[in-house]
Amino acid sequence: MLALGRRRLLQGGLLGSSGLLSACAATGSAPPLAPIRARPDRIYDMAVCLRPFRAAGPRLDTERLGNTLVVHNYGHGGSGWSLSWGSSAIAVAKAMQASPQEIAVIGCGALGLTSAILAQRSGARVTIYAREQIPDTRSFRASGAWTPDSRIALASAAGPGFAAEWEQMARTSFKTHRQYLGLPGTPVEWTDYYSIRTDQPSLPPTPVAPAVPELHFASYSRTIADLTPRPRKLAADASPFRASAVYQSELLVFNIADYGHTLLNDFFIAGGQFRRADFHTPAEIAALGKRAVINCTGYGARALWKDESVVPVRGQIARLIPQPEVHYGLDYKRVFVVPRRDGIIVQDVGGGDMKGYGDATETVDRAESERAVTTLAELFSSGVAT
Repeated sequence: MLALGRRRLLQGGLLGSSGLLSACAATGSAPPLAPIRARPDRIYDMAVCLRPFRAAGPRLDTERLGNTLVVHNYGHGGSGWSLSWGSSAIAVAKAMQASPQEIAVIGCGALGLTSAILAQRSGARVTIYAREQIPDTRSFRASGAWTPDSRIALASAAGPGFAAEWEQMARTSFKTHRQYLGLPGTPVEWTDYYSIRTDQPSLPPTPVAPAVPELHFASYSRTIADLTPRPRKLAADASPFRASAVYQSELLVFNIADYGHTLLNDFFIAGGQFRRADFHTPAEIAALGKRAVINCTGYGARALWKDESVVPVRGQIARLIPQPEVHYGLDYKRVFVVPRRDGIIVQDVGGGDMKGYGDATETVDRAESERAVTTLAELFSSGVAT
């Protein structure tokens, strides 16, 4: 099991019911953990993100609109933040082949911002055209975990060279993410992560849309196993949880509010410009008159480019009021927790990779989030190690 894609994080029979927290006083060796105050009334925000999945993987090809070279950079499934720097490095290199003095970037999410910053570093003047800035984008509604192969492609549809390209993107991104560790606001940080299994039934999976066959998503985590620590099974007297098995590792976390603010600030400091725009056809983009454009519209590319290869994968998160003392993530009974500084992220991932597949509904389902938080509360019902 590798701490990379959420599928890998949750692999191995994750959890059961009241696998409670063990008392450190009993053994003197379990690490102390502050309890998560998991109550539905502490949910202060809920959001739905439509992950832009493409069976063949992200679109990174080029096309011409008259005199404009368009470089596409979208369709990253659940791996947008994780692969952003590596994917954008590929896109910017292609855009610079047109020798532009100025580049337009369409979209202001994770891929748009990283493309814009890398284009600036390549010497171009950059203007971002988008309907909204990062806090109002779908990227802002992500869980914020390092999951570089989460719904990135179908094993049967990815081309023969995609695995190597994915590894390049992942390694480049990981290296660049490290540059944001330790900065004010903690845009990126490491945190402990626990995968907890018990002998009790897991949270029942959320039903998927009818007539959607089970798909085999590609997994490439093993090719970058050297980047992150391997999970290790904790001995009973070294675990803060009472459970049949507990695995501990470390997880790279993106505090998206701080990270997005940092990236946007870096872009503006370097002279970047933002223009509010809502494009409906590629012809409107060509009318900008730019020599090179990088298209980072995510799920929006389905309508804008009439690209029906983009499939929505609905995912909902809830944010609990932040607890600075909680500095660990976990999965328990198919509830995934990421301890971000802007709120403790709680997500029901029952149903695995097929959960939300083909579902373009962006309406929040409060019952889903309350059920996940209530399930999480079981883990802390008898206290935390002290």
